[in-house]
Amino acid sequence: MKRQESLESRFRQQEFPNDYDFVDGVAMHAENSDSFLIPPDVIKRHITSDQFVELRIDSSRFSVHEDSPEKCYCESCQGEASKPILRHENPASLVPIPTQNVPSRGWGEDFWVRITERDGDFFAGRVDNPLYESRLHGIQQGDEVFFSTDQILAIHGIHRQELVLSMEAKDLKELAQWLGSQHE
Repeated sequence: MKRQESLESRFRQQEFPNDYDFVDGVAMHAENSDSFLIPPDVIKRHITSDQFVELRIDSSRFSVHEDSPEKCYCESCQGEASKPILRHENPASLVPIPTQNVPSRGWGEDFWVRITERDGDFFAGRVDNPLYESRLHGIQQGDEVFFSTDQILAIHGIHRQELVLSMEAKDLKELAQWLGSQHE
């Protein structure tokens, strides 16, 4: 019987065209801590199968297009950006999303993934949005992707209660301390 490759191994072998890759949310938060928030580790430790997480795919190969303004307002960042990020507010399986005709521009894209498997800090999941930039990065709705906890940008709000109820006292204390630190 052939042993299945680990999630970490499949994650490390995963490649996308045009230098696209998943954004490291931890690194982005470190660079932009006031405007780029991610879930704390205590929450990430409790993520399980069938929950939705948000990822971002982007490429350093593409920059602002010549006909684009030097700086424009980015809805995801809620501020000025030189390269906007396309965003999906909800997974398509939760909220019907009308067909949209958005030209490929090489921008980054935030999207939702439904987790199918977890092994430590590595995950497998199914893409749950029709992606605008599929022509450039090759990811389609329904594709399986592999990612790590560092790449998780958000956990869908429908899972908040479930995540908190799964925590023991030690984790609840850690979460309360993190929440308190957000208001300082």
